[in-house]
Amino acid sequence: MAAGLDHGLKRTVWNRIKDTIIADCKKSEVWKILILDPFTTKLLTSCCKMSDLMEERITIVEDLFKSREPVPEMKAIYFMSPTSKCVDAFIADFKPKPKYKSACVYFTDYCPNDLFNNMKACCAKYIRICKEMNISFLPQEAQVFTCDDPGAFQRIYSPHSQDKRKTLEKLADQLVTLCATLNEFPGVRYKKDSNMVNAKTLAELVDNKLSRHYELDESGKKEKTQAQLLILERGFDPVSPILHELTYQAMAYDLIDIQNDTYKYKSKDGSEKHALLNEDDMLWVKLRHKHIAEVSEQIPKMVKEISASKKQPDGKITINNLAQMMKKMPAFRKQLTEKTVHLQLAEDCMKHFSNNVEKLCKAEQDLAVGSDVDGTKVKDPMRTLLPVLLNPFSKHDKIRAVLLYIFSLNGEAFISPCKSQPVLIGLYIFTVEVFSVTRYETI
Repeated sequence: MAAGLDHGLKRTVWNRIKDTIIADCKKSEVWKILILDPFTTKLLTSCCKMSDLMEERITIVEDLFKSREPVPEMKAIYFMSPTSKCVDAFIADFKPKPKYKSACVYFTDYCPNDLFNNMKACCAKYIRICKEMNISFLPQEAQVFTCDDPGAFQRIYSPHSQDKRKTLEKLADQLVTLCATLNEFPGVRYKKDSNMVNAKTLAELVDNKLSRHYELDESGKKEKTQAQLLILERGFDPVSPILHELTYQAMAYDLIDIQNDTYKYKSKDGSEKHALLNEDDMLWVKLRHKHIAEVSEQIPKMVKEISASKKQPDGKITINNLAQMMKKMPAFRKQLTEKTVHLQLAEDCMKHFSNNVEKLCKAEQDLAVGSDVDGTKVKDPMRTLLPVLLNPFSKHDKIRAVLLYIFSLNGEAFISPCKSQPVLIGLYIFTVEVFSVTRYETI
């Protein structure tokens, strides 16, 4: 069963892959090798498991850029990005001596003519299939995707960037593949603002590329659908990414060291445990967008329901209590393990909240909203900022507070540089130990 829910973006992508790559290669009964680049590796990992591939007669999954042993009697499936690096690596697999019997090539997106012609000239006799998949985005959740380009923000907004247009073109291409995957031809809208022109540029690029895509679509010209694609610049709301968010998923990823969606925690016996926070964890899917207070209340309640079904004594639910219950009730081990993971994660989040985040949240909310919890206007934001800077919070949290202060003054602030630690403010670096912040009318 492919990872994720029975509906949603992950399942849609997996079905698309099955209906093209897998369906094409199922015509022969022999086992095959699947060769991926870093992007397509992440793409496949996001929407299926190795067992899903094994069911489709994919016996080995290899890295395009790593050294591989030749298997001349087997066919290879190449699923890769249409870049010169990927095409060169593909050609190297067949010149001077082929590593595989033949190749079925699938590109995530449109392959430029020069790359296609180069591949054709060198390896035409080995290529059995060559298709463009139109999937150059990563599905992260049932209704969430990413273009997987962390450097895009810097390349678009840095005054020294030479790749702004190229980056916007690439983002537009990725959005077009998203629409194509969902079989949508949406109207494209953006917020008109003379200070934010990138949204307009991107919207025009997406609209033009969508029209071009559906003009060339083999199924015939497609009319506009009812869907609407909204494009907003980060400048529309610079505050939200800075605030400490108190919903379960956002809080966990902000405060806990979660790498590759893997939460590490210690069990009662001191051994390290790993839990994968993804669409297969239905409790995670159910709770991740709820407020941490609601999560902290719901998980113990779920555990009590399980304990009540086995006539366990009522009382406060702790990790130690759960460990004892799991020993006594092996049949419920899986259910309790799932609850234990989230009880531990919620407790870790609340520990951070009690230590620092609660105080920070009050200051952040006052700076962001411009008024305190009673609705009284914050007349001097500096009085809100200073306690954060003078308390032993982390440098990262202090930077967030300074940014919120600057946003509260519409960017009209000046930071007096002193000695010690470097702090990034916008695109400028100041070295500061004791922050001295003054209103600056013309910057």
